Amino acid sequence: MAKNLKTAARRKASVRRNIRKVSVTGRPRLSVFRSSKHIYAQIIDDLKGHTLAAASSNEKDLKGKTGADTAAASAVGKLIAERASKAGVKDVVFDRGAYIYHGRVKALAEGAREGGLNF
Repeated sequence: MAKNLKTAARRKASVRRNIRKVSVTGRPRLSVFRSSKHIYAQIIDDLKGHTLAAASSNEKDLKGKTGADTAAASAVGKLIAERASKAGVKDVVFDRGAYIYHGRVKALAEGAREGGLNF
């Protein structure tokens, strides 16, 4: 029962509608998904509907680390920033979904900023 309430709360609290309005200006969206074991990040161009870059904590490069800690989230942030720069993206809109800006989500954002992305 608690899982259904949590899922419903996430859907209700989603901030993507407001972010897509900003994304129409031409800035792609850095979307974050956090599970209990891993963290995933994508840079999405909403105008074209394409993913420009993606990174996650269960890739071969980061396989030695667990994805459930802030160190791995920071490494994913740096990796997504590196892949974004190769794709020619420097400015993004941060889409944290319904997750609070704390812990792993915050570590991923700070790692992406260290890597060169501008929010």
